[in-house]
Amino acid sequence: MALPVVLDVDTGVDDACAILLAALHPALDLRAVTCVGGNADVDAVVANTLTVLDAAGRPDLVVARGAERPLLEEAVDARHVHGLDGMADLDWPKSPRQPVVAHAVEVLRDVLLEAAAYADEEHRVTLVPLAPLTNIALLLRTYPQVAQGIREIVFMGGAAQAGNATASAEFNVFHDPEAAAVVLDACVDLDIAVTMYGLDVFYAPRISRGTAELLVSAGGHGASELAGRLIAFQCERFGSDSATIGDAGAVCAVIEPGAVRRERLPVRVELAGTWSRGRTIVDLRDWGGDLSHDPHGQARSTIDVCLEVDAQRFATLWLDTVSGGMR
Repeated sequence: MALPVVLDVDTGVDDACAILLAALHPALDLRAVTCVGGNADVDAVVANTLTVLDAAGRPDLVVARGAERPLLEEAVDARHVHGLDGMADLDWPKSPRQPVVAHAVEVLRDVLLEAAAYADEEHRVTLVPLAPLTNIALLLRTYPQVAQGIREIVFMGGAAQAGNATASAEFNVFHDPEAAAVVLDACVDLDIAVTMYGLDVFYAPRISRGTAELLVSAGGHGASELAGRLIAFQCERFGSDSATIGDAGAVCAVIEPGAVRRERLPVRVELAGTWSRGRTIVDLRDWGGDLSHDPHGQARSTIDVCLEVDAQRFATLWLDTVSGGMR
């Protein structure tokens, strides 16, 4: 049985790379894709998501519109990275489809409760948020019973040692730090396993500009051409001969978990720091002494943190899947 998964996205160049992989890989049973504001506004995210799924030949998949803005902050975007349309300004044919009427949180609820009804591990869903965690925070606090349908949450966000939105904070967590904090706290309450696929490994799996050109040559506005154009856009924007598959690495980690070195570590989200708001504070201390001199104590949430990845293995996995055997 293929592994049931749901993606929560803010598509996004790297989200698009991830959607292509999840929609096409035979080891995954992609049940739905939910959308949240982040890299672009939520309506652009929905349009981009539908377009990617059409390119992948998956118009059957449910797409739902979710939260427009963070829980507390005003929305920001990352169009300076992803293009004015949020997905590389490719002038790609837009999907004629529309999202379902139901809100993303309701779609997530329904998919997970359906999985819970089977009462066995095989049917439980791996939830893969690749975006600000606003939808997931709303879901877990509003419908905590969905925990029975979740195998684990593997989210792209945070970092043990780096930032990109700021010197301290990764964009997805920076965009809605309260939501990230709520999710980590709720997962403790609900006994949900969590893996953080953050910036420590995000940039490692890469595709060369030459390989991107080969993918583009497939033409036909299919998955291969779109994948190639997404990589080529990043190479051009950052003046590089290769580009990361980004969020797609988190999907790779679901397909091939053995290709990632993880450590189980205490993690909390900084909500108030002047220079560090949105940082994931990962406790890397390698001693087991008492915490009597630490006024903060240990973080309530202890999760699996990805610290190293077999980059070539993930790049090959992604490429073999999106190329459809053309190589």
